[in-house]
Amino acid sequence: MAKKRACKKSSGKELGKFAAELARKSIRHFLETQEIMKIGEKGIPFAELKESKGCFVTLTINRELRGCIGNIEPHGKVYEAIIRNAVLAAFRDDRFNPLSQEEFSIIKIEISVLTTPTKLEFSSPDDLISKLGHEMGVIIAKGGRGATFLPQVWEDIPEKEEFLSQLCMKAGLGPDEWKKPGLKVETYRVEAYTE
Repeated sequence: MAKKRACKKSSGKELGKFAAELARKSIRHFLETQEIMKIGEKGIPFAELKESKGCFVTLTINRELRGCIGNIEPHGKVYEAIIRNAVLAAFRDDRFNPLSQEEFSIIKIEISVLTTPTKLEFSSPDDLISKLGHEMGVIIAKGGRGATFLPQVWEDIPEKEEFLSQLCMKAGLGPDEWKKPGLKVETYRVEAYTE
């Protein structure tokens, strides 16, 4: 009878280090081959990375954004999303040129694994402001447009009104759209892993 190899259950340093290394390896592999790296589930030692959750990969150089791609809803296992989103953040984020070999050596990688978004009920703009917290990722939607900011964005935009205005503009809406009726808001939390 074959023995089953147990998966580690950890949300600490080991998992974060493995996730960041997986993202970096996938970017390096794409730089060298122009192909998405393939890895079997057996090569993933952490149970958390085999779950189906939303996931973003953010690249920075000297603390400045260099690429960020992700999915709010699960698209496969977390480890698959890390591989795919790392490559997309490095080479397909249309705000930036594709990552160069020189930049590869200086990028910092952060992986954000999302909880399932939940609807935020609010009765007025002031009520919305009172219910937001800096630990929340926020999704807005109105009129077929939508956008999200990860919780880490609060570090750069700590004022709630400005945060919502910037998020509305990211969605292609007017900056005061969050003050008007009809805006749908969801929130989520993340487990973030940084190199």
